[in-house]
Amino acid sequence: MNGTQTSGYSKLQITLHWVIAALVAFQLIFGEGMTNVRDAAEEGTTASSVDTAVSIGHYWFGIAILVLVLVRLGVRLMQGVPQRLAGTPTWMDWAARLVHWAFYLMLFAMPLLGLLTVYVSDAFGDIHKLGKPVFIVLIAVHVVAALYHQFIKRDGTLRRILVPGR
Repeated sequence: MNGTQTSGYSKLQITLHWVIAALVAFQLIFGEGMTNVRDAAEEGTTASSVDTAVSIGHYWFGIAILVLVLVRLGVRLMQGVPQRLAGTPTWMDWAARLVHWAFYLMLFAMPLLGLLTVYVSDAFGDIHKLGKPVFIVLIAVHVVAALYHQFIKRDGTLRRILVPGR
């Protein structure tokens, strides 16, 4: 990383954050469609048109997430991240970093595992399915922390991912 720190994220970083978040939400809500299509194929039956459409979306949205997270990491390396807020306890700063890097790991690993499931072996699907509860926990921690900063600490943390910094 170039060491650049700003008061907030750039428009591009904010856009990538929310687009990836929306794609992940779709994946978590409608991911079972892919399982239903694969199960129907194994049973020799036809999946519903809804499951088929959702599974196609799951496949392509997964690829989109993989590409966008790579772009996001590149932008992060080029533009940096907002500076640490004064008065933030060290443990809280480390927890935030841990959760963010866990997100990056999951956003990279889950699409790869999905592709390995489709093109290499169904065995990867079992690992891929474990990602859903992990994502749900990460999202819950992330949202609770953002709301804590917004409504209890009132330190402007949430604003940094809503309004571009300078």
